[in-house]
Amino acid sequence: MALNKTLTYFSIAASLALSGCDSDQTLATLSHTQKGNEVITPAANNSTLGVRSSSVDETEGEWVSLFNGNDLQGWQTFVSYQPKDSTYQDPDDLPVRGVNNDPNKVFSVHNGMLRISGEEWGGISTTKEYEHFHLKFDVKWGDKKWPPREHLPRDSGVLYFAVGEPGASMNHWMRSHEMQIQVGDSGDYHSLDGVLIDTHCGNANQGDWHFYRYDPDMPMCKDIANRVLKLGEFENPIGQWDTMEVIADDQVVIHIINGHEVFRGYHSRQIIDGRQVALTKGKIEFQSEGAEVFYRNIRIKQLP
Repeated sequence: MALNKTLTYFSIAASLALSGCDSDQTLATLSHTQKGNEVITPAANNSTLGVRSSSVDETEGEWVSLFNGNDLQGWQTFVSYQPKDSTYQDPDDLPVRGVNNDPNKVFSVHNGMLRISGEEWGGISTTKEYEHFHLKFDVKWGDKKWPPREHLPRDSGVLYFAVGEPGASMNHWMRSHEMQIQVGDSGDYHSLDGVLIDTHCGNANQGDWHFYRYDPDMPMCKDIANRVLKLGEFENPIGQWDTMEVIADDQVVIHIINGHEVFRGYHSRQIIDGRQVALTKGKIEFQSEGAEVFYRNIRIKQLP
């Protein structure tokens, strides 16, 4: 299935597809129809279904900047520590620096950009929560890499629908969904602290690690709390800016790399007291994970 350069946003169509996800006939009916580089959905010409293109005209004045380029107003930092290895098996009682305690300036403003040094791990999150949003930003790698990932691909990530206490996931990050930002893997999906989605996927393996790969032509996989590999390779070379986007509402989450949709999941939820509960509102958090990285033009648009 060819990937699109112009993404059609359709949460209601996604919801309808999910309600019949076990029916091959329903999936076939609601599957994307390709025309050139565009994705056309069955609802593409029906305004009553609230269809919206992700190629939003930014002159509409609806985008809101999340980063002012001068300071970290509107953001909260959380620094954990520099891990001894990259297996994410640190003791739960290992002391962390905590909230807004960043003596090494892991998170800072540099020439109008948000700089994350990567030296110590953690995240910088919005103080506000967001739902029904379209997030868009530019990202570029710096030169510095730190142990224990000095010989591994440069790594960061953007977390969304982030809730709960800082460091809930592996002592470093909030409970959330993650769009991976990592050399060669940007756009992958990760579940942090057990959040769940459904998605079209097949099995993937790396050594003893079992996870999944996204493919809209594959069957629907339910209750995924794991890594899901994105579809396609659309990153620019190291040193160039990439534009990345997340679209998320109460039915669907979408990852976009340089204008190409690479992942789509459905029905975001978390487990509370043994029950699955919808997770459709939370903070935005950018990770520090062993590599210097710069962000700019961080902006968000509320969706109807």
